[in-house]
Amino acid sequence: MTTDGFTTCLWFDGQAEEAAHFYVSIFKNSTLGRIGYYNEAGPAPAGAVLAVDFVANGQKFVALNGGPQFTFSEAVSFQIFCADQQEVDHYWAKLTEGGGEGGTCGWLKDRFGLSWQVIPEGVIELISDPDQEKAVRTTKAMYGMGKLDIAALEKAYAGE
Repeated sequence: MTTDGFTTCLWFDGQAEEAAHFYVSIFKNSTLGRIGYYNEAGPAPAGAVLAVDFVANGQKFVALNGGPQFTFSEAVSFQIFCADQQEVDHYWAKLTEGGGEGGTCGWLKDRFGLSWQVIPEGVIELISDPDQEKAVRTTKAMYGMGKLDIAALEKAYAGE
């Protein structure tokens, strides 16, 4: 195995290039890489985009136009730990464009159906506090939220 780490392959149905551009536009430390095309051997028409290499937030990905056989599910998601509410709001707004909330606790789905968790730094510590009353209050508050609200979580933690 090479020492370059792992590359995450994301399976799309004709949207690989659009998805790569979308993700690169959202995250810092991101670049588009090589674009590969189908040839006469198929299964897509020759010249159609097969795969796009890209880096998003320093992580390596390949977006593959594999067809309609497979779709994303919540069984796999990407976590974004945010420094403050401004970052939470930024990533939430960008990733839900054309997508939507994924339920509770900071989960969302982007326009391609990929699941993300937008999590403020420190939330895991609040819901894991040894003081069970604080942890339970904060966890209950979090379960009632789509996009996480740091101030509201801190108030729940404090018992306000």
